[in-house]
Amino acid sequence: MKAVQFANYGDPEVLQAKDAPDPIPAPEDVLIEVKATTVNRLDLFQRAGTRPIAHLPFTPGLEAAGIVLQDANGFHKGEHVLTANAAQAKGGGGYAGKIAAPASDLARIPANVSFEQAVAAGLAASTAWASLFDCGQLTAGERVFIWAGSSGVGTLAIQFAKYAGAYVITTASSDERSNELRKLGADQVINHRQQEVSKILQNEGGANLVLEMVGSTLQTSIEGAALDGRVVLIGNLGGKEATVDTQTWRLKRVKVIGGGLLHTSTQNMQQVLHLIAEKVVSPVIARTFPIEQAAEAHRLLASGEPQGKIVLTHS
Repeated sequence: MKAVQFANYGDPEVLQAKDAPDPIPAPEDVLIEVKATTVNRLDLFQRAGTRPIAHLPFTPGLEAAGIVLQDANGFHKGEHVLTANAAQAKGGGGYAGKIAAPASDLARIPANVSFEQAVAAGLAASTAWASLFDCGQLTAGERVFIWAGSSGVGTLAIQFAKYAGAYVITTASSDERSNELRKLGADQVINHRQQEVSKILQNEGGANLVLEMVGSTLQTSIEGAALDGRVVLIGNLGGKEATVDTQTWRLKRVKVIGGGLLHTSTQNMQQVLHLIAEKVVSPVIARTFPIEQAAEAHRLLASGEPQGKIVLTHS
């Protein structure tokens, strides 16, 4: 099979299409021809060496959508499937032409959902769903504040929260992006470059739930939370360290939840795919590249320009 790998750390050009051995499925696995994957921030960190890999060469790709190649474990040849856990598959991640993935990780893709749509949901949807509902316990009528609304997780979290009956507040860096997020269902969009986020949230009565994806903004999240609010710490795109006022935290009785490696269940991912099929939820795809142009896709994600997910397709 063909796989896009890197044999040493460096700039995007270290990503190269290579011949690689086909994966050998274990008894619990399903063999899949990969048709689409995505570019995630972790891919960039791994390639650059800031998140070192145990063994090189390495095939990235945290999620994969494709076609079942042979009957196994209740799945049948020709079925379209998605895994949001491709990093655990044999043969490499989603940048590989074939993977052998545990059947327990696979959700079936409905007939009217494309590989690109399914994989653009993928890990971002799994993280968003787990943050809102599994960890955050969001209920109808609550106010939820979602940092980085234009990110892959953010665009899906907005739609899931709105579907669940919440009042949705998010952030954007421009009027253009604010308008796009309102179309997705955001009730209120704060321009974090021009407005004071915590003050606006306080004026709204505070957020019952905050999805904290930046890390360095944890103090703002605590200030903007309602009394007895919850903050789910998803990521640290702004840095691993944050200074917080423990007095504010204590008096507001805010619960800060370390989300860990957030993945929702395969059953919930199946529900997500049905919501896409029913056009209740629409994954935002910033751009699609053939897998051979993975280096260019990495440069685009590093630029910070995309709104939504970058998808890579296998021919």
